[in-house]
Amino acid sequence: MFTIGKLAALAEVSADTLRYYEREGLVAPSGKSEGGYRLYDQAAAGRIRFIKQAQHCGFTLAEILELLSLRSSDAACCGDVRQRALEKKLQLEGKIRSLQAMSKVLDGLIGDCANDGSPVEDCSILAALERSMANIEEDRA
Repeated sequence: MFTIGKLAALAEVSADTLRYYEREGLVAPSGKSEGGYRLYDQAAAGRIRFIKQAQHCGFTLAEILELLSLRSSDAACCGDVRQRALEKKLQLEGKIRSLQAMSKVLDGLIGDCANDGSPVEDCSILAALERSMANIEEDRA
């Protein structure tokens, strides 16, 4: 059995993170010591590792809670988990496309910049961003 501090050190997270996970229903102590300290078992350490790995794959804590619920459900099957993973992959691919588009716009702005000692009032990048904001505001009106 581990105290919250020992589990935090073992899982390489802070005790505050563990408390947050507990409030969110992601992990629960298996009992309390005579002194009233939360005690966690080895399964809790495995659960924290699972949470961290799922976060590295882009899952939010709410999505991780759903995966954990599927894991403990008799009615769930591997296809249910696969569907969540597929949805996450599609979300990530959309974000990647969006980030690539932003990068391309920045490449153009950087390429158009004279990169000289001109005053900031004459900066082509700032001017382009201001024109873009004006166009957005005109479209809203």
